[in-house]
Amino acid sequence: QVQLVESGGGLVQAGGSLRLSCAASGRTFSYLTMGWFRQAPGKEREFVAAINRNGDSTSYTDSVKGRFTVSRDNAKNTMYLQMNSLKPEDTAVYYCAADPKYRGSYSYTPRNNYEYVYWGQGTQVTVSS
Repeated sequence: QVQLVESGGGLVQAGGSLRLSCAASGRTFSYLTMGWFRQAPGKEREFVAAINRNGDSTSYTDSVKGRFTVSRDNAKNTMYLQMNSLKPEDTAVYYCAADPKYRGSYSYTPRNNYEYVYWGQGTQVTVSS
């Protein structure tokens, strides 16, 4: 079992920055592929970013490329999402997720909800215009 706890959300003006953290416990963190998803009111949960086990492979949804950076510190059992140049459309509850399965390549970064087994409770990010 893996427990995930997000932190770092809040209210920020458009153009500002936030850094989200996801602290993991219950399983060796370096064995987990990690991802960030978000869900805005009235919308489905969507993929934001993912990072592989050792942090040398990442992927992003197109709308955040160049503005968001996902990273991890395996020594601290923590994943991060640095969000810069925030826009009102980034407003959502942000969730971190963990995938414990080896899917054929250590560079693979899952982008689908169903590929993740463990989920955090989410942290609210609100960007005002």
